[in-house]
Amino acid sequence: MGVIKRINILPPTSQKVFLSTDPLVNAEIKKQTIKNLNVYKNCSAEELTDRIWQLGQEWDTERVMEVTASVFLIVTSLLGVKIRRLGFILTGAAGLFMLQHALHGWCPPLPMIRKWGVRTAEEIANEKMVIKTMRGDFTERTASVEELLKMAEKQ
Repeated sequence: MGVIKRINILPPTSQKVFLSTDPLVNAEIKKQTIKNLNVYKNCSAEELTDRIWQLGQEWDTERVMEVTASVFLIVTSLLGVKIRRLGFILTGAAGLFMLQHALHGWCPPLPMIRKWGVRTAEEIANEKMVIKTMRGDFTERTASVEELLKMAEKQ
């Protein structure tokens, strides 16, 4: 049997925003995550638990995009009622941008959102996983903090 080549037209969902973001912005977000992890490397289990809770409250890029698009759609729909054509054209544009984001991971507000440091759900989950490992959730013998930080840098 021959090897089947798979061609991806669309990026994987978990990577679409990362792949559509300026590499310098991705590097800055990663640098901040490593900085966050270094702050927690000598913390108590209670402090690590608090950080895990904080990470659970953090808004990811998808949530920020959904709120931004929803507000824009409401405003432009109201404009459509008042100004007719312009409002409905803007509403259609917002729909197209959200479709583009859903398929390719990019739309006009995304570069600004990423520059603000808003992370993807996967980036947040990666930090949460390292914090849980630091807390000792997964093994009887946990890796050293230094090993964990090296794992995080490789991601």
